[in-house]
Amino acid sequence: MMMTMTMTDGPDRGPRPVIGPTAPLAEDLVTTDPQGTGTDGARPRLRLPARVRIMLWVASLTAAVLLLVVLVTWQSLLGGMNGRVDAALDQEIEEFEEYARVGIDPETGRSFTHTEALMRTYLTHQQPDDSEILFGHVDEAPGAQVPTGRVRQGPEPVHDVSADGALLREILDDSAARGSVNTPEGEMHWEKLRVRAPAGSGNPDGWFVVGYFTAADLAELGATTRTVGLVGAVGLLLTGTAAWWVSGRILAPVRLVRQAAAEISEEDLTRRIDVPGNDDVAALAEQFNGMLDRLHDAFDVQRRFIDDAGHELRTPITIVRGHLELMGDDPEERREVVRLVTDELDRMARIVEDLLLLAKAERPDFLHYERVSVEELTIDIDAKVRALGDREWRLEEIGEGPIRADPQRVTQAMVQLAANAVRYTPPGSMISIGSRVSGDGEQASFWVRDTGPGIAPADQERIFARFARGTSAGGDRAGAGLGLAIVRAIVDAHHGSVHLRSAPGEGASFTLTFPTGARSDRP
Repeated sequence: MMMTMTMTDGPDRGPRPVIGPTAPLAEDLVTTDPQGTGTDGARPRLRLPARVRIMLWVASLTAAVLLLVVLVTWQSLLGGMNGRVDAALDQEIEEFEEYARVGIDPETGRSFTHTEALMRTYLTHQQPDDSEILFGHVDEAPGAQVPTGRVRQGPEPVHDVSADGALLREILDDSAARGSVNTPEGEMHWEKLRVRAPAGSGNPDGWFVVGYFTAADLAELGATTRTVGLVGAVGLLLTGTAAWWVSGRILAPVRLVRQAAAEISEEDLTRRIDVPGNDDVAALAEQFNGMLDRLHDAFDVQRRFIDDAGHELRTPITIVRGHLELMGDDPEERREVVRLVTDELDRMARIVEDLLLLAKAERPDFLHYERVSVEELTIDIDAKVRALGDREWRLEEIGEGPIRADPQRVTQAMVQLAANAVRYTPPGSMISIGSRVSGDGEQASFWVRDTGPGIAPADQERIFARFARGTSAGGDRAGAGLGLAIVRAIVDAHHGSVHLRSAPGEGASFTLTFPTGARSDRP
């Protein structure tokens, strides 16, 4: 009579669980220093050069990326290995289930009636991999839990778990259908299947077990990970070297700027930095050179200003002191000394006022802008200059249009030019003033022309400097030489320009040009 058999994975067998990785987790691979590596308040902070900091940042980022790559590679390979192991175990179990379901001995053509014969016949035709072990265990009697017989495949496995009583009991006593154990040859993943004899046969049940040793796969996985880590370490070294070299090339101009700044002093502002290229560092060097140019000019102007001011103020002080020391008891002589001293003190006061005005010209509140009519401003200027002296005053032209400017400063500049014209011309001479607005309405010009001795070409630029005077003959030399400097300061503050046209014996013509601000009024 044909016997039938039923098979199950074991008591209350549920779905076969997926074997998880048993290698150390990523968190376990990270060690921490309980003492900390950071600096505390008692330790002085080191000042690392920018080149070193750049190299350390690049190396740190590269190391972090490489560590991430190694961890991802390890986890990916480990996951792949576990997947292959699970697939191999499932395949062996499924093949045995299919073989047992048919239940026909290929040699006799009859159905199996004993679990030992079933497993022995099946294992005889199997050729497991080097890392696999296939074996079966038969109970002593139906329902017995202590196995008394075992059937194993022919080739010697890495470790014969079927002959290791402790490991065998651990596998068979486990309520799960799948798990892993640690053997002398490393970790082994296993899956078992409960094999039941045909009902009524009186034969004992048994277990079919498939095992897979992962030591070889883990060794290969470790070798691959070490190779990746070694390549990463070489890459990290090359990256750090490249970062050191590149940062050195980039920061070389910065070092030049720092060295130049350390060598520059108030006595020597001639040092400049030559940085080729068109990158940000070259632009920094250009800006630094421009700053040095401005500092050099400022210090040069300051020296000249101090020298000239000291000279101009020293002269009246010497005169006052000399007259006071030589003053006698004669009342007439005393009155003359007092007059001279008062005159020199008045001249000193004018010099101080002019110096304060020039100093104020550097401040942003020097001008108070208003919108005024060029026509009204010209008429006011003409009325004020006529009181400066007995001259033939002529108003040549009056411009029409608005201008955005400080009317008091513009008037001050024009009155100063007119006062200079009076100083350098005899009574009755003709002095002309006028104004004009350009055709596009963006510039307004004011001028003063005289018929005096004129200005030599060599003096035409110099006379606008502080305490400078022309060398032409004639005129009152009582001035301190600050008038034209004040005129230029007022024009420069308006972002305008001053032009001089003159020649010896042909008089002088000063023209002040101011932007009207018409462009800013347009929509």
